[in-house]
Amino acid sequence: MDNFYNKIGKNIKRIREHLGLSQQRIAQYLELNRVAISQIENGVRKITAAEIAKFSNIFNIPSDILLDLEKDIEVIIESQKPTYQKKKKEIRISVPQKNLKKFKEVLLYILNKVGSKPNIGESVLYKLLYFIDFNFYEKYEEQLIGATYIKNNYGPTPKEFIKIVEEMEKKEELEKIESKYHQYPQRKYLPLIEPDLSMFKAIELKIIDEVLDRLSDMNAAQISEYSHNDVPWLTTDEGDIIDYESVFYRTAPYSMRSYIEEDI
Repeated sequence: MDNFYNKIGKNIKRIREHLGLSQQRIAQYLELNRVAISQIENGVRKITAAEIAKFSNIFNIPSDILLDLEKDIEVIIESQKPTYQKKKKEIRISVPQKNLKKFKEVLLYILNKVGSKPNIGESVLYKLLYFIDFNFYEKYEEQLIGATYIKNNYGPTPKEFIKIVEEMEKKEELEKIESKYHQYPQRKYLPLIEPDLSMFKAIELKIIDEVLDRLSDMNAAQISEYSHNDVPWLTTDEGDIIDYESVFYRTAPYSMRSYIEEDI
């Protein structure tokens, strides 16, 4: 019986992590504390039938997939709505593709607001997008863009950026310009259209504006150095993906709890 709870706990953890859900988020849905979720995932706490049904509802999959302990679970990213299918010895659960449309609109919003500043080149844009994404996730435990950021020597780098920008160039939504800033090569992007503000919630615009107000006057060296002292960057190995969950261990002045007093 203990082996049963260990296996189902591993299934729950694997699905939760691939869906980008925090233990705290799951705990809120189930009206449990975060420790209880951790205990379930580690097979320490027995899970009830009612809780299995709730997990299935949260993950949007049938209960029998959670209970199918003989099969491995693999999560894949697709552009269509979540579906599931069984294939021989594995289970595949499809989750929505990252919100590429939102990425484009956030980038257009940034460029229209601060893109004309001489210091705003590609490297600075990377860091602005990172802080927008991670600040929003820390405060609301939800993704705004949900881009994938890699740790490198120059700070967090969004993997999707180049491909998205190339697509926007083809559609004449922005223009890439090779220039110089203080004698150093700089790649700038000029917006050719306005962002679609209907894509944004008020709380999303608030976080974006706050990041731009605080950081958009920094040059590439300054904002890179600033990003290097943020816990998510510090706790990630070189070349690895930066985990969104690490924002909950931030310290001042990076934590949203440190410089935003009001709750929305």
